[in-house]
Amino acid sequence: MTAIDFGKNGGLVPAILQDYRTNQVLMLGYMNEEAYELTVSEGVAWFYSRSKGRLWKKGETSGNLQEVVKIELDCDQDTLLVQVRPIGPTCHTGSQSCFGDDFFNLNILEKTVVDKVGNPKEGSYTSYLMEQGLDKILKKCGEEMTEVVIAAKNAQAGQGNDELVSETSDLLYHLFVLLVERGLSLTDIEATLNARHGQEHTYSVRKEIDNY
Repeated sequence: MTAIDFGKNGGLVPAILQDYRTNQVLMLGYMNEEAYELTVSEGVAWFYSRSKGRLWKKGETSGNLQEVVKIELDCDQDTLLVQVRPIGPTCHTGSQSCFGDDFFNLNILEKTVVDKVGNPKEGSYTSYLMEQGLDKILKKCGEEMTEVVIAAKNAQAGQGNDELVSETSDLLYHLFVLLVERGLSLTDIEATLNARHGQEHTYSVRKEIDNY
């Protein structure tokens, strides 16, 4: 990593904590050089408290530590992005994030599915699918895709897009269950899409099969 410029703000640099699995921003703190070195050496987030005038380890009293996965430095070398694996809520209020918990994206959906698979409960639909196995999951994915097609045709016929949005949501959920069952993640899909991004691709039109 390029040298961090601790000289611009009285020896402190802002450090943004971000959940590495969901990309949710968790909090903003400040690190001096010693706090940064402790963060790197111990693998958990340390900060410098401007109000208390001392170093502090995030979660030192609550036990809600922030395990460091990756640290990135911005282009001006004076702000850190710290991707973490949070152990419990980040905010002292009990919220996952100091910016509130009104946050959702596909990473959150994936995390929810992974958590449900890892902690099966009686009556859980996700647990039921995993118990039934791959063939059941594939069947449900096929059914949901068919319902997406029907919903799209209904929307085309003037029935609005609400059904299409709902059925697409169902399909995405079942696809995440499939990925987890196969030991894959959204990161794997993103890596493939990233590799394809910006590339020109040729295509061929397959003739329709009229007779089977």
